Amino acid sequence: MTKAIKLLTALPPPQRQRLMALAREVSFPEDARIFESGGTADRFWVIRSGAVSLDQRVSALHRVTVAGLGAGDLLGWSWLFPPHQWDFGAVAFSPVRAYEFDAAAVLRLCDEDPRLGLTLVRGVAEILAHRLEMTRGQLMEQYTMHRRSVP
Repeated sequence: MTKAIKLLTALPPPQRQRLMALAREVSFPEDARIFESGGTADRFWVIRSGAVSLDQRVSALHRVTVAGLGAGDLLGWSWLFPPHQWDFGAVAFSPVRAYEFDAAAVLRLCDEDPRLGLTLVRGVAEILAHRLEMTRGQLMEQYTMHRRSVP
């Protein structure tokens, strides 16, 4: 298992300072829906405290939690890739404090500073690779449990 990558600590201090100049402190109460699958992905967050559950709607009345995020974690990556729509939904599992970033402003900063842009995209890519690895492990665990229960 690889260690979780934290976006802000992956950036060198000067680049982190430039990015943080665009941050806005926000909070979400427990059970607040932060975004819905299919909605416009025009921002992202770095969680300062609290917990967020990522979920996927499997029917009109049922959602499945696919991941949990906590302090230091990146919430939202769909802003980087067309069609810029959320792939999952997100809900505050507990009260959450976060840094919020406007995607358009961050993308402009990346255009102005290609080194920051490359470092940021690499950081997001590492986070996505880690989450994919974790999901693969969970799927294998569920498959193994299912195989044991089938006669």
